[in-house]
Amino acid sequence: MNTEPQVFLAGMIGMQEILVILLVVLIFFGGRKIPELMKGLGKGMREYKKAVSGIEEELSSEEPKVQEHQTQSAPPSAEGETKKS
Repeated sequence: MNTEPQVFLAGMIGMQEILVILLVVLIFFGGRKIPELMKGLGKGMREYKKAVSGIEEELSSEEPKVQEHQTQSAPPSAEGETKKS
């Protein structure tokens, strides 16, 4: 009896699977349409990377402002303040 745990490699894609996928794509879209699809995919990836880097820059520039604001502002004292209605 084999008591070793079995490892499933269902997530691994081999060379044969990649070739079959490429063949299906070639048959489905044709040779002329594939460069257009890849160009659109490249543009989409470029826009995504640009948006992610923009968000990262925005967050990194906001962080020092928040820290600076927290260190400069002192908590209000409860003794001197009255609530006006």
